Amino acid sequence: MTFKIAASPHTHQRRTTRQIMRLVYLALIPGVILQSVFFGWGVWFQLILALATAWLAEGLCMRLRGRPMWSAWRDHTAMVTAVLLAISIPALAPWWIIVIGTAFAVIVVKHVYGGVGQNLFNPAMAGYVVLLVSFPVQMTSWPAPTMLTEHSISVVDTINLIVSGYTSAGYNLEQLRTGIDGLTMATPLDSLRTDLGSQMTLAEATDKPIFTDFAGVGWQWINLAYLLGGLVLIKLRVISWHIPAGVLLGLGLPALLGAAFAPDQQIGPVLHLFSGATMLGAFFIATDPVTAATSNRGRLWFGLLIGALVYIIRTWGGYPDGVAFAVLLGNMMVPVIDKYTRPVVYGHRGHP
Repeated sequence: MTFKIAASPHTHQRRTTRQIMRLVYLALIPGVILQSVFFGWGVWFQLILALATAWLAEGLCMRLRGRPMWSAWRDHTAMVTAVLLAISIPALAPWWIIVIGTAFAVIVVKHVYGGVGQNLFNPAMAGYVVLLVSFPVQMTSWPAPTMLTEHSISVVDTINLIVSGYTSAGYNLEQLRTGIDGLTMATPLDSLRTDLGSQMTLAEATDKPIFTDFAGVGWQWINLAYLLGGLVLIKLRVISWHIPAGVLLGLGLPALLGAAFAPDQQIGPVLHLFSGATMLGAFFIATDPVTAATSNRGRLWFGLLIGALVYIIRTWGGYPDGVAFAVLLGNMMVPVIDKYTRPVVYGHRGHP
């Protein structure tokens, strides 16, 4: 037998950053495919634009910093940021939306703070919030799921719409958002927020084609796909279960209590968990190792905080989803969480 000596930390997984990012890519594939099925070719064009922008921005920043560009391109961290941002914005958003958001995420949030491992905030969510605050109309104009829209959009029309704002037939995005009932479509969470705020009951608010008995048309399957991808990452030990479990529990438990005490006015846990960016946020965004808590206990509290903030923002805040704001607020609290959840040093009693 040979005795192997390894330098600390004594990790059981010796994957490189590049290998981890590749596994994240693979885990995202089911969700991205379903997202393109329900929202069209625009998903793929947003991905192409985001990846091209991230590649150029990463190379430029490394050149200005006097660092080798290939080392940055090879670790794929900027590319994963680009993918997460691209699948978080509306599929038919104007081309400059994703370019601005990705450039901000890579240049400002990542490189201004020192590059890989130095950023304080999740780059993709910081870019998303900048876009949402700056361009709220474009960032909230989600198209109707393909099976609920009156107009089919070809690949050529998708490119024309993203580049110029109009299809070859002269339709703009607002016209294409008209559903089969003749009304402008909104996301399930946005529709519920508007209707419940108008004193409608939950049963009345969900009596629309965009809702099913489960959650929202399209969104439920997209969330299930990201849930599947996230479970694969946990199985492969790319991420730990603590943050996703905390997020889902922090969101699901208040939703369960709210539905129990006000069933006509509060959204239930199933609809909360399988609508919007819940599963994407829980498994792929909140688990960013750079901006999350470090200890297992801290990760659990970090996830619980994010989940609770998502519920608060969705219920009483100014935006229908709130995952991005919750993640950034959680990032701000990481130093405090790490301080009070620091593991006890071996051989000592009590907390340090």
